[in-house]
Amino acid sequence: MTQSFDDDGDGASTGDLDVPDPTEVVAEHERELESVLAEVEEPTGADDSPTLELAGLQLDRRDFMKAGAATGAMTALGGCVGGLTDTGGSGAGTSSGGGGKSTADHKVPPGEHDEYYGFWSGGHSGEIRVIGIPSMRVLTRIPVFNPEPAKGYGFDDQSKQVLEEGGGYSWGDNHHPALSETGGDYDGEYLFVNDKANGRIARIDLKYFETDAILDVPNVQAVHGFTVQSPDTEYIFGNGEFRTPLPNDGRDLDSPDSYESLFSAIDPESMETQFQVRVDGNLDILDTDKDGRWAIASAYNSEEAVTISGMTHDDRDYVKAFDVPAIEKLVEQGKYDEEVNGVPIVDGTKESPHNSGSNPIVRYVPTPKSPHCVEVGPNGKYAFVAGKLSPTVTMLDIEKLGEVDDPADAVAGRPKVGLGPLHTTFDGNGHAYTSLFIDSQVAKWDIEKAVEAETGSTEPILEKQDVHYNPGHIQAVEAMTTDPDGEWLVSLNKLSKDRFLNVGPIHPDNDQLIHIGEGEKEMEVVADHPAYPEPHDCVFAHKDKISPKRVYDKADVDGEFVTESASGVERTGEESVNVKLSAKRSEYGLADFTVKEGDEVTMTVTNIEGVADIVHGVAVPEHDVHVAVAPQDTREATFTVDEPGVYWIYCTYFCSALHLEMRSRMLVEPRD
Repeated sequence: MTQSFDDDGDGASTGDLDVPDPTEVVAEHERELESVLAEVEEPTGADDSPTLELAGLQLDRRDFMKAGAATGAMTALGGCVGGLTDTGGSGAGTSSGGGGKSTADHKVPPGEHDEYYGFWSGGHSGEIRVIGIPSMRVLTRIPVFNPEPAKGYGFDDQSKQVLEEGGGYSWGDNHHPALSETGGDYDGEYLFVNDKANGRIARIDLKYFETDAILDVPNVQAVHGFTVQSPDTEYIFGNGEFRTPLPNDGRDLDSPDSYESLFSAIDPESMETQFQVRVDGNLDILDTDKDGRWAIASAYNSEEAVTISGMTHDDRDYVKAFDVPAIEKLVEQGKYDEEVNGVPIVDGTKESPHNSGSNPIVRYVPTPKSPHCVEVGPNGKYAFVAGKLSPTVTMLDIEKLGEVDDPADAVAGRPKVGLGPLHTTFDGNGHAYTSLFIDSQVAKWDIEKAVEAETGSTEPILEKQDVHYNPGHIQAVEAMTTDPDGEWLVSLNKLSKDRFLNVGPIHPDNDQLIHIGEGEKEMEVVADHPAYPEPHDCVFAHKDKISPKRVYDKADVDGEFVTESASGVERTGEESVNVKLSAKRSEYGLADFTVKEGDEVTMTVTNIEGVADIVHGVAVPEHDVHVAVAPQDTREATFTVDEPGVYWIYCTYFCSALHLEMRSRMLVEPRD
């Protein structure tokens, strides 16, 4: 069925174009879902365990999934679908997004500084984006998993080595930035981030805002859940989301029962994997308590299936709570089960002997089906597990995790917040904020009221704020510390639809700044900011907690400091030379130098400027060389000159009035 309608909002009809009717597309999505779920039996609980219903859910599971698909289909066809309405009725006020004049002052005048650093994951760009809060101004980008010529990352020898040691992949998909902590607060030393695509974890030195190490985590694919261990960053933890054979060397190719999902513990200083724990099902999002004992991971596919019908067969999944000191003790005593690629592997499956006694190393806490996230509140009392397919958030009493015989007894509350809950953040005033992907809203709710209320109650809900559209992660300022600031929140929305000028079929995402104030103040959307696809998550630190250097400290610089007088050419072999160059405004240390055809050239460049903000670049045309050198820094680039000729070297950073005249010549003589 086709019809003529304005599908892109420009006022022009599509005429006789073969454009599907949106109603038919929704119906088709429903038929496809019915086909997928046709063989899925309605789940029942085992005789020896309680049945977990999707608490507070008014729709049956198939209708819920159809509703989600319908929403996706309608929003994909243009127009503005704000989200399904929660028919449960909480009585909470709902405020619209972006309308009217803002009463919250988020403007930062020219010349003044923001209050907070925001660190955004860059998704497929493989970078970290540094954004000021509350202005939402992009301050810089830190290349991590992908080469970036603007900063010379992946072009000089030092950063090439970081990428090569990290697996040598050509791209990354970074997701969850996490700041190092001391005493439960940010210490400004490191930022860590995971690469879901290639199973890597990177470390960024916040002294210089540069990536200094990348670990290709052994034995796993797709590190998704990722966090630092609070309160003192003794480990960084990563969840291997995809189940694979162990080792993945061609064995058990089509035997899913033999696949493994691994929880990994990494030393943040050496960036080496210390141990891994195998578990049942697929691991997802991850957070830790505030006392250094528990790492808590959401998980899905307890069926250990490889198709959607198999993965959605049962009515529940299990959050995994890892008792880190107990696992450490096993590893120290050599009581791990095997070593694969140099890493001790501990068996943390439900049937493991390590879980058979009264003190299991991994506690399996039953939750509604396919929970997506885990976030631990500021006081460390509760872990919050959003339902995704259930309109509820499951609250775990962390203290009870180590006390109760039945892990299900650690559930402290389960409020009904809305459709498609994904992530929860906190303001430090007793409130939680949960993103509702299907409702396209943020729900604000009272934590202690949720503990006191009945399962599936809407009474704890204080307010809902419309966002545009389909939020994933949300973060309030310093929400992951023990003392959040509680003024601003950012909703990272997956769709922007009609919010910005049309830039073609691949639309920007939409990061919305929301003022949350203190106490019972209403939420208010104060700004929309288009985001280059696809940022995934962010984290914020007060400006006083981050102290970057303005110029390089010579003690931190690898390589020789090349002065003007030391500039020159040193032949190091029959076909290798070291070219040493100083760089200052308008001038390199050598006006020209001569090498021979076939030489491997190692160019060592020092920016001898002592003034902040004066960066010099070194580009060698036709040799794919671009080095960016900050004040007092030294960088090297190694390349081979294959063809004789004249090759100009020029500065790529506009550094002075004579910037265009800042040149040197590389003269390549024929070898014969």
